[in-house]
Amino acid sequence: MIRLKTPDEIRKIRRAALLVAQTLEVVGQHIRPGVTFKELDTIAERYIRSQGAIPGFKGLYGYPATLCVSPNDVVVHGIPGQQRLEDGDIVGIDCGVLLDGFYGDAAYTFKVGSVSPEKEKLLEVTEKALYLGLEQCRPGKRLYDIGATIQSYCEQHGFSVVRELVGHGIGRELHEEPQVPNYGRAGTGIELR
Repeated sequence: MIRLKTPDEIRKIRRAALLVAQTLEVVGQHIRPGVTFKELDTIAERYIRSQGAIPGFKGLYGYPATLCVSPNDVVVHGIPGQQRLEDGDIVGIDCGVLLDGFYGDAAYTFKVGSVSPEKEKLLEVTEKALYLGLEQCRPGKRLYDIGATIQSYCEQHGFSVVRELVGHGIGRELHEEPQVPNYGRAGTGIELR
């Protein structure tokens, strides 16, 4: 069931999401060849706790870390260990926090040193697809307008979208309805409010 949020709940979710963005910025300052995934995880956890929040992923469903660190062709949910970043990698960093009873959750893909033209194109296309999808997030649009827009743009540029994993709502729980896929048929799904 989708639960509409009050203005106060939205304010609290926004604060948690802002802390996620700040954490990703702090982690991003340490992205360079030779850094271990575990080091990035430790940096994130220390920062989150210094801000009066707790890591949103750690312990949830038995997950052992603060971040999901996913290099190159790993889609998401990579567990940080002693693997090191290498020049030419791209690395997805997924971060969640729990602040004042509400979750924030976001991911960002970083370049490690110089990346190949193919990886550069992937980053450019997927970033543009994100913003095109966000433009669909307004009252009166349909849920699958978001995914249809993302899918269409990515496929026009020679890429495909992951179908096995989806985005999601957020609030007092990390994973709330609705599920938000990066594919779909425009004009279908629930009406957004």
